Amino acid sequence: MGDDTLIHDQGAGIERLLEIMRRLRDPDAGCPWDIEQTFDTIAPYTIEEAYEVADAIERRDWPELEGELGDLLLQSVYHTAIGEEAGHFTFQSVVRNISDKMVARHPHVFGDESRDKSAEQQTRDWETIKAAERAGKAQQGTLDGVALNLPALLRALKLQKRAARVGFDWPDTHHVIDKIKEEAAELVEARDHLDHDAMVDEMGDLLFVVANLARHLDIDPEEALRRTNAKFTRRFGAVEAALATRGKRPQDSTLEEMDALWDAAKMQERASRS
Repeated sequence: MGDDTLIHDQGAGIERLLEIMRRLRDPDAGCPWDIEQTFDTIAPYTIEEAYEVADAIERRDWPELEGELGDLLLQSVYHTAIGEEAGHFTFQSVVRNISDKMVARHPHVFGDESRDKSAEQQTRDWETIKAAERAGKAQQGTLDGVALNLPALLRALKLQKRAARVGFDWPDTHHVIDKIKEEAAELVEARDHLDHDAMVDEMGDLLFVVANLARHLDIDPEEALRRTNAKFTRRFGAVEAALATRGKRPQDSTLEEMDALWDAAKMQERASRS
């Protein structure tokens, strides 16, 4: 049994967490489950924890956010422990890397560049620096480096932003809306005359263009869809509650009845906001 002094020192900060992870991953005395984990098995948890952070922020649940940020930090510690064991990197090298990157990307704060520029100019400068970094990594293509495992709508948005920077973009929303109509018609054509794979392709094209419209309107499509998901959940819950007062469940009612209750829930929401 090792010295538990650091393990139980609540004031030890990140060093305590690093030691906890080392002990969990110890091949002789650690936790069997933790020892078995790899980059691949932990990655899904990392994504899940990031979403739970976003969820806590959206709900303005600050005590919950504190806990979720800890869970997300644990994911970084987990990956760096695995990387250190394999000889790829260490926690300290990861910290050094991101610190160097942030200093290099903010010459107007840590260097001799002027801070007297707009947020838009700073964004352009940021992208120029990132482009130079990609070039240093032999990522020559415009779309190189956009992570494959991003949520599909978010990745679509990032791909479109990259393409727009080199001039591959519609000039206004009218062209995008026309393209949405075109893609919707092609989806109907695929439904009526082609196979399922063709429908999947056309649905993807339609969703991609809808994401592009969101970009042109300065709307985050992920945020918009999350908001609609929450609205649907809220209103369907109101439908179920109204049915329960009648001694019924959704499966015991008709679409017409549920639709009327849905409209009532929608009107009540609008009235509460006015």
